[in-house]
Amino acid sequence: GTGVFQYCINLTSITIPDSVETIGNSAFCDCDSLTSVNIPDSVVWIGDGAFCDCDSLTEFNGKFASEDGRCLIVDGVLNSFARYGLTEYTIPDGVTTIGSSAFAYWSSMTSFTIPDGVTAIGDAAFAYCDSMTSVTIPDGVTTIGDSAFAYCDSLTSVTIPDSVISIGDAAFFECDSLTS
Repeated sequence: GTGVFQYCINLTSITIPDSVETIGNSAFCDCDSLTSVNIPDSVVWIGDGAFCDCDSLTEFNGKFASEDGRCLIVDGVLNSFARYGLTEYTIPDGVTTIGSSAFAYWSSMTSFTIPDGVTAIGDAAFAYCDSMTSVTIPDGVTTIGDSAFAYCDSLTSVTIPDSVISIGDAAFFECDSLTS
């Protein structure tokens, strides 16, 4: 369900049983001690922000794990990200959508690379990324979601391609350093 284990304090690893088919929205959000997650083959759906803001998370294993183990990618949607120890990241090829809250609250992120092939940036995808200074959105992105880059206090410049046809409400809200 939604937020089932949200705010779990001492949970360091998860072995999800083979009987589980869905992991709800924000199910393990804010599990600060969680370091690894194994997704069994039985899982067919993972909700938005299922593992958001898990500060110690270093890897995903099993179904939907990216080759480097840092992302869960469900049907082209980068759903969750294991950010511990990283300050920059290149999103894997094959991702078409950066999911809601996928990189949110990653305060140590200084830069990331969005590959060609991404067509949508979800709601709050990069919200509260306090150290990020610039964003280049590649050609092909058509949608930037609500609050996608909100509260990115250090963001000074954003490059938006002509392919973008929709920018959501408050997409750059409280980006006080934004000059171009």
